[in-house]
Parts: sequence; C-alpha cells; structure tokens
Amino acid sequence: MSENPRARRLADRIKEIVAQMLDTRIKDPRLGFVTVTDVRVTGDLQQASVFYTVFGSDEERTGTAAALESAKGMIRSEVGKQTGVRLTPTIEFHLDSVPETAAHLDAALSQARLRDAELAALREGKSPAGDADPYRTSDERADDE
Repeated sequence: MSENPRARRLADRIKEIVAQMLDTRIKDPRLGFVTVTDVRVTGDLQQASVFYTVFGSDEERTGTAAALESAKGMIRSEVGKQTGVRLTPTIEFHLDSVPETAAHLDAALSQARLRDAELAALREGKSPAGDADPYRTSDERADDE
C-alpha cells in the first residue's frame, strides 16, 4: 500500500462502512464477534484489503470467513454508494493474525521472566567460584611489576 493521502482517507472510510454494516446490516448466523482492525487500499484505489479478528474458536473463525465472503458483494455495493468514488475497489477479507502473535510473544516473555526469577533466587546468597572480579585492571599490573 502506498502512503497516498487519498488512499488512506478511502481506507479509513471503508473501515467505518464495513464495521457499521457488520454491526447492523449483515444478519448471517455464521458471523461471529468480528472486529475490523485495518483496511489497506492500493495506490490506484482499485483494491481494498480488510483485516479483521474474530473472538472465539476456530469454527467461529471459519464460519465468519464464509459469512464475510458471501456478503462481499453487498458490502462492496454499499462502499460504492457511500464513498462516491468512480470505480469501487474490490474487497478482500483477511484474518488478522496480530492478536495471536501478540499472545504468543506475551507468553514467551512471561516464561522468560519466570526463568529469570528462578535464576535470581538460586543466585541469592551465593558467591562466585573464583575471584569476584577475574579481570586484572591496569592498576594491579603496575603493582605487580
């Protein structure tokens, strides 16, 4: 996606229209709890990619994907009516994987924190096996000579 200001404005408007339609006009029972996270429009305003997340199980995600695919024509028609652009962009729906990735990273970070705490507890009250500072400084070298 280019950073064309017109494409950005159109993407923001499409995001509003799609979110409003999913909330009020699309009555498909397969449609789960959907959140439109982002819309990206190509620089020539011909294609719009709508990113969404679904709260729930894998079955609800697949059902929502099927519901969005079947409602794509009605959504595109409404986008064309409300935006007034000469050529209405084609719409593609993509399941946004950011929440799952963030949850995975959060779990990895919390596990690392636990391991760090365990090591700190094991290290408490212990002293190094050799010298506390095994590296010789220039002052010590001068004293040795």
